[in-house]
Amino acid sequence: MTTTPTRPGGLRLAAGVLTGILALYIALVALGNITDFGTNQQFVRHVLAMDTTFRDDDLMWRAVTSTALQDTAYVLIIGWETVAAAVLVWGTVLWARRRDDVARRWSSYGLLMLLLLFGAGFIAIGGEWFAMWQSKTWNGLDAATRVFLLSGVALIVNLLPTGQDGRPGTPSAS
Repeated sequence: MTTTPTRPGGLRLAAGVLTGILALYIALVALGNITDFGTNQQFVRHVLAMDTTFRDDDLMWRAVTSTALQDTAYVLIIGWETVAAAVLVWGTVLWARRRDDVARRWSSYGLLMLLLLFGAGFIAIGGEWFAMWQSKTWNGLDAATRVFLLSGVALIVNLLPTGQDGRPGTPSAS
C-alpha cells in the first residue's frame, strides 16, 4: 500500500499566509507606536481636537481638546493593536501546525479586532465623527481603508469551508 504525503491545501495556506501578513503588519504598527510614541500621538491629538478640519461650529462640539483624554485614547489604541498582533501571531502559529479549526477561530478573532479598529475606530469614528476626512494634514482614511479591506479579505478566506484535504468544499466532519 502506497501513501501519498499530505500537502497543505491551497486554502489553508492562503489563510495562514494572509493571517501572518496581518500579524506582521499590526505587530510592526504597535511596535512603532510604542518605540516612537510621539509621532502618532500627534496624529491622534490633531484628529480628536479637530483643529485641521473646516472648523464648522455645528461639528466642533465633538472635539476632544483634553490632552489627557487624547493620550488615553492613543494608549488604548496601542493596547488594542498589541493584543490583535498577539492573537494573529497565535493564529499564524496554529495554521503552521495544521490545527485548522482552532487556527480559524483565533485568526478570526484577530481579524475582527482589526476590522473593529480600522473600520469602526479610524474610518467611522475618526473619519466621520471627528471629520478626519476634512483634514489635508491629519487624514488617515486611505491607510485605514487599505487595512480594513485586506483584513476583510483575510477573514473571508479564513472562514471559507474546507474539506478534509484542505481544499474548498464542504467542512470536514469534526
